[in-house]
Amino acid sequence: MRRSIARCLGGLRSYCTDSGDGFQSSKLKIFDRHLKRKQRDRAAWLMKPKDSLVDTVAENLLDRLEDCKKTFPTALCMGGSLEAIRRLLRGRGGIEKLLMMDTSWDMVKLCKDAEQQMPTDNIETSYVIGDEEYLPVKENSVDMVISCLGLHWTNDLPGAMIQSRLALKPDGLFLAAILGGETLRELRIACTIAQMEREGGISPRLSPLAQVRDAGNLLTRAGFTLPGVDVDEYTVRYSSGKSYASCFGFQPRIRADSGRNLLYLA
Repeated sequence: MRRSIARCLGGLRSYCTDSGDGFQSSKLKIFDRHLKRKQRDRAAWLMKPKDSLVDTVAENLLDRLEDCKKTFPTALCMGGSLEAIRRLLRGRGGIEKLLMMDTSWDMVKLCKDAEQQMPTDNIETSYVIGDEEYLPVKENSVDMVISCLGLHWTNDLPGAMIQSRLALKPDGLFLAAILGGETLRELRIACTIAQMEREGGISPRLSPLAQVRDAGNLLTRAGFTLPGVDVDEYTVRYSSGKSYASCFGFQPRIRADSGRNLLYLA
């Protein structure tokens, strides 16, 4: 790893908003972070080189950099769709040094291998294995934090946002896209009706996801100034449940047709 990027890591001295053991740092365990890491390892081998939905979300996220007159020389890209962000960046944001971080070693390797096929863009890129709930990044060390489709699987989303704010330099930018609360609405309704008919009650079958108001409150709670939240809705159809599942490391136990509601946080 190049020395200029290594300074951002502070000798890999991690900090967290909650005491814990790294990958399992949150008191509330909604998601098994170890299992999620294994699912992402598997997804790295199954996902296509380019996914139209992932590319669309990453492109829309990066488009917001064109609205900023300020440049961000040092950036941290954590979790989610690393390869799409790196491939579609195309000099936006004035990024000179980019740190790519994921919990999955295979995802990091996939992104690193894909970079060799990209045209030279003079961005100094380094890679690190790390968890969004336990950032191995020094305080006030980066100008921008980017997360594309990754933060909705953290147990401590407010804590992850707080750590991102602490990692940012003054007047830094936090830019993220997460799955919104209306994602897979039809599937949620079908599961609820089926379970009520067969078992006489309901229980959660899909991941809890943030609504627009919740996301805005979380940004404010994390201490960000001038927060902004907007929503895009995409209807996506996959040829099979297996191809859908491979996109983000899901277990292939859901139907092929699905709608996704995206929240963009800035």
